[in-house]
Amino acid sequence: MIREMTAADFEQFWPTFSAIITAQESYSFDPDMSYEQAYQLWCLDPLRTLAFVEDGKVLGSYYIKPNAAGPGDHICNCGYMVSPHARGCGIATALCEHSQQMARELGFKAMQFNAVVSTNEDAIRLWQKLGFQIIGTIPSGYRHRQLGYVDSYIMHKSIPG
Repeated sequence: MIREMTAADFEQFWPTFSAIITAQESYSFDPDMSYEQAYQLWCLDPLRTLAFVEDGKVLGSYYIKPNAAGPGDHICNCGYMVSPHARGCGIATALCEHSQQMARELGFKAMQFNAVVSTNEDAIRLWQKLGFQIIGTIPSGYRHRQLGYVDSYIMHKSIPG
């Protein structure tokens, strides 16, 4: 079930969030951010934040927000995280499909991912399968913890009304 994320949900999800940002393989978030900073970033700053909950456990989450302000606020941006032990179970697909429906309901015309790390091949394959295109490359746009500087992609998809 995908529903609005609560403060209690985020508390349960914090170990996943922390592990993902500490790994420094896919998110450009400060790996040393505090719980409070993470909660602000993931749950309070976005327009909406949702959780994938199964049997009382938060297995994944996404946020949706405008990608830019003013004349650029018709394009949204989303971030997704899935618990490592729940990967490969279709949760990221469900979250992305849900986020596209949410984008339509909120009146967005397109969705853009600003920095998909080029070595995150599973995510890239999934986003492409769901209709996203790579529209740009940021050379050495990400400092991967183990691989050093790697490219990042800008990915985009129109969201028909």
